[in-house]
Amino acid sequence: MIETKTRTLVANYSDLPVRAGYAVTIAGSEIALFKVTNGKVFGIENRSPHPKGGVLTEGLVSGEYVFCPVYDWKISLANGKVQAPDEGQVKTYQVEVEADNVYIINKG
Repeated sequence: MIETKTRTLVANYSDLPVRAGYAVTIAGSEIALFKVTNGKVFGIENRSPHPKGGVLTEGLVSGEYVFCPVYDWKISLANGKVQAPDEGQVKTYQVEVEADNVYIINKG
């Protein structure tokens, strides 16, 4: 089976704030984009994994982590894993930046 890859344009790189979240929606899924201080852009699910949720674009960013605004859970932007002692996982999205365009990569 041949894997296909599609890119969806979601933002302009120059519009993304550094160390703050930027929400986009693709096919009903809300994705949080984060541009960190080294310029890299990450895409993760915009909802914390604990039962009460928490909108991650409202969280504080430190390095390559975002802190849930509700319970202060530390979540990796690189792999979506909640850091110990808490547990959980959020979905991550592959991001590509080309010129001033930011794309989410969909594999099918």
